[in-house]
Amino acid sequence: MTEPLCPNFGSCGGCSFQDIDYSEQLENKKRCLSEAIRYNNVQVFSGQEYNYRNRMDFVFHAGGLGLRERGSWYKMVNIEHCPISNNKSNEILTEIREFFKDVFHFDVKKQFGTYCYAVIRTPANDSSVSIVLNKKSKKKDEAVEYIKEFAKITSINNVIVTYIPHNRNVSVSDEYAVIKGSDMLRSEYLEYSFHFPVQGFFQVNQKIAKKVHIYCQKLLSSPDFKNAKLLDLYGGVGTFGIINCSQFKETIIVENFEPAILAAEKNITENKIDNARTVVLDARNLKDMDLSRPLCIILDPPRSGMHPKTVKHLNELKPEVLIYVSCNPKHLGNDLLTLNNYNIKSAALFDMFPQTPHMETVIELVKDK
Repeated sequence: MTEPLCPNFGSCGGCSFQDIDYSEQLENKKRCLSEAIRYNNVQVFSGQEYNYRNRMDFVFHAGGLGLRERGSWYKMVNIEHCPISNNKSNEILTEIREFFKDVFHFDVKKQFGTYCYAVIRTPANDSSVSIVLNKKSKKKDEAVEYIKEFAKITSINNVIVTYIPHNRNVSVSDEYAVIKGSDMLRSEYLEYSFHFPVQGFFQVNQKIAKKVHIYCQKLLSSPDFKNAKLLDLYGGVGTFGIINCSQFKETIIVENFEPAILAAEKNITENKIDNARTVVLDARNLKDMDLSRPLCIILDPPRSGMHPKTVKHLNELKPEVLIYVSCNPKHLGNDLLTLNNYNIKSAALFDMFPQTPHMETVIELVKDK
């Protein structure tokens, strides 16, 4: 046992492992992954125990800004400083708290009010805040004018207003307006630059994400792949595909979220990649693609894992190598059971989310001989 760093530990629902020694946290996660995938030789990669998150979704409430209470969907814990957030995020949290301290917050039980979330994103050398409003509120226009005043004085690069339905507990939406800057953020991995949508997904722990990319790059570095295609499935803004494209004849980035694909195309151009292209497609419709072999696939599905149709098409494609990146060991384990004629060659755990039970994993799968 160890002393939690956060004064809200135990009441805040954000972290649950701060009272566990970090080395024990890693051992627990390693054991959890090994049991889920039925494979014991798991490598473990870790980094900072605190101050690592570059995205936080804070809730407006009567006391200011906070996170949900553990075990409760409607009670909030006031957060003045979050130890797992990076320093820039905490500075922005203080700035937003001071400016918006008297606003009409949204009551999740009564489904009434205006201000719902402040989504703070702070990748290296960039920053944004999305102020999320109840689009049904009669005071939303007044709120927008107030946010415009904030945008004039803040040092935050990008200020967005996002609108959500009063009966949906979400913090992102395709209904938004840019008040300052852009709806795109920028980050870097391994000397490549990547633009990504403010409303979209990007890893919250940049240093560990870099380790993931270095690891995957080594897995895909075989000279045997020079004449093969690389399929970056659930490809997002193209990070895996672009970083590894020089090792393949052609790279195809497949993603069903169109803003991410638009960002991927921008990233291909900006990084001067000449052997990569994008396809807007749901992974369950993989059968609609004409994919020749030799073929390698790297896939990074959502927490829910792969759709059964996707697994069926992968089994039919029979790629030489499958690299499965996952943040959910349970669904990962289930998916591995449904992939025919593949064995685990290597497995790695990346502690993307210290002080929580969550983790990122990379599984290297090769065909039976």
